[in-house]
Amino acid sequence: MVNTLKGTRVEEAICCSFPLGNLASCFIGLDLMGNCFSARIVESPSNTGWLSSKYFSSDGKDTSSTSSKVSSFSAPMTPRSEGEILQSPNLKSFRFADLKMATKNFRPDSVLGEGGFGSVFKGWIDENSLTAAKPGTGTIIAVKRLNPEGLQGHREWLAELNYLGQLHHPHLVKLIGYCLEDEHRLLVYEFMPRGSLENHLFRRGSYFQPLSWSLRMKVALGAAKGLAFLHNAETKVIYRDFKTSNILLDSNYNAKLSDFGLAKDGPTGDKSHVSTRVMGTYGYAAPEYLATGHLTARSDVYSFGVVLLEMLSGRRAVDKNRPTGEHNLVEWARPYLASKRKIYRVLDSRLEGQYSMEAALKTATLASRCLSAEAKFRPRMNEVVTALEQLQDSGESGTNQNNVSKAPRVRRRSTGDANNGRSVSAYPRPSASPLYA
Repeated sequence: MVNTLKGTRVEEAICCSFPLGNLASCFIGLDLMGNCFSARIVESPSNTGWLSSKYFSSDGKDTSSTSSKVSSFSAPMTPRSEGEILQSPNLKSFRFADLKMATKNFRPDSVLGEGGFGSVFKGWIDENSLTAAKPGTGTIIAVKRLNPEGLQGHREWLAELNYLGQLHHPHLVKLIGYCLEDEHRLLVYEFMPRGSLENHLFRRGSYFQPLSWSLRMKVALGAAKGLAFLHNAETKVIYRDFKTSNILLDSNYNAKLSDFGLAKDGPTGDKSHVSTRVMGTYGYAAPEYLATGHLTARSDVYSFGVVLLEMLSGRRAVDKNRPTGEHNLVEWARPYLASKRKIYRVLDSRLEGQYSMEAALKTATLASRCLSAEAKFRPRMNEVVTALEQLQDSGESGTNQNNVSKAPRVRRRSTGDANNGRSVSAYPRPSASPLYA
């Protein structure tokens, strides 16, 4: 069985429209942070990433041959009817009976994760025919099954089908097909054996070794390439829910973006933004988007900055288990990011000796730029990709610099920090929920 670590996605919305004709989904809820607006709370998969917990390592080499050059996809991104989406030539329509067989009748021991959508199951299909295969043979898949009584519904299911049915890139998770049969709604994805970035950064235990500096930089670059691709598509796509639990890792630690249920078409023509109800995850959403509902590609850039800061620090974006003043990672870390003398207060002590000071400062500065309070001062994702590639090309992403880090012993007052740097398998104690105490 999968150990549960619940992450809560707060989608502050009364009504959100997707780029699917006149489809709209409406929700009423309460913001548990105490703010006065309606909110939908959806729990992210407890073991996000459809994880096979057999494969773990704290190091690895980049075998990805992807380039930072962003290519457009073949089909124009235009609003499509439900019928057009379901007839996509890129996707296989599975029978429910076949997926039932592929997942051993959706048995509990096949569960990879659970969340607001429902459950994600491990299954097997024949590599050529894509028909159900005997468990343990053929190609492994991840099958996401919609819970009809869950908080996410048909419209988000259809939105993900729409985007991943048209978008293809090495740093986006591959959608193989779907099932729409009676009340059943399922999505079939490629299996990502190393699970989510969230697990590798924050989960404790022997299954999850701390990611090395070089692997964190590799994952950051891959995720940046995925976002840059979306932002430079023929019709710009704003991801809107960029966070560690939505970044999945393959066997070589290549990062791929998943979960496109909140994705939205970007502004067109002379429009500077898309006006929409605020949806996303607290701690990752850009301040101007929270304040106005104005959504731009630079909203995603802010979210990327939060994730990059999480990777640098080993801390969650929001953690109420931290001392007062350290609950919100961005607010706490911002004063230290540009200071060579103070940057050690932010850096994950488990990474000591793995990076050069120059690399750490450049990465922290990049995160700070992405987290600029004013959107116009944030870089575009293409610029972020270039900056991260330059760090790798110069050799500054690893330890082959003369000024390798040797952090001073900084007293940590935060819960779970006492053993940092003493054990490669130790993890900062995660909060019961990444959002709420």
